[in-house]
Amino acid sequence: MSAPVSPLGEGGPILVIGVNGQLAQSLAARGGPRIVTIGRPEADLDRPEGLAAVFDKVRPVAVVNAAAWTAVDLAETETEGAARANHHGPAELARLCARDGIPFIHVSTDYVFDGDKGEPYLESDPTCPTGVYGRTKAEGEQAVLAAHPDSIILRTAWVYSASGKNFVRTMLNAGAKNPTLRVVGDQRGNPTSSDDLADAIAAIIALIERDGLRPHYGGIYHAVGTGETTWHGLAVAALEQAATHGRPMPEVIAIRTEDWPTPAKRPADSRLDTTKLATVFGVRLPPWRDSLRHTVDRLLTETAGS
Repeated sequence: MSAPVSPLGEGGPILVIGVNGQLAQSLAARGGPRIVTIGRPEADLDRPEGLAAVFDKVRPVAVVNAAAWTAVDLAETETEGAARANHHGPAELARLCARDGIPFIHVSTDYVFDGDKGEPYLESDPTCPTGVYGRTKAEGEQAVLAAHPDSIILRTAWVYSASGKNFVRTMLNAGAKNPTLRVVGDQRGNPTSSDDLADAIAAIIALIERDGLRPHYGGIYHAVGTGETTWHGLAVAALEQAATHGRPMPEVIAIRTEDWPTPAKRPADSRLDTTKLATVFGVRLPPWRDSLRHTVDRLLTETAGS
């Protein structure tokens, strides 16, 4: 499957912090030749003092932070590492972007909310994270905006792709080996393709390069796939699509969160409202079911051809 034509025209390098993560790989594949991905050890959010050298080497015209501590359960015990990667590192990136007068796009998470609202969250809703991961991401958001008020923070959720470690790939692998799966069915959210998120970021940068970094652009936005489901619903949809490729269709049993205990508490309903992103930037991510079908098709086609 060929990548779509990027909206990014000619210009200087766009630095993406991260190499192996899903979003970084999607940006590298879909963003065009201007995308420069750099990760550890050269660009390490765990050692923010070394980031200035990366800026001086690349001389970017915009920066996207696609790196983070995403091990939600491990963060409960590795609090300092999570804080460096999700709070202090992004703050230093924002400071360097402010120093150089360039746009900074930082990716955050739906886990900054506790999931108790009962309807999709707005950007203006107060954060109330239930674990260390969400808390460090919320602190990182505020630190980024304090260092560079024109920063654009994109909260996303339930990210999956045809590469890397993610829920969709886990379900496909498990479904190929087991006749029955048990999946949490009482947590609601918005599945998001990393390719769609990469396209949204490229569109935002293209708009800024065309119109300039306007003062009202800075702030927090929700960027997730259109539509909602549960983890159980996402698993069933992925496995049903895999079945069209001849994969077995296991029985998928919906279980309660309390039946699958984890060190970190997950929000029960972290759906995000994306109206602001569409209003300000004219960007809306595609329906999650459509993107999921494309991702599963790509994953299984590439697997069959390897």
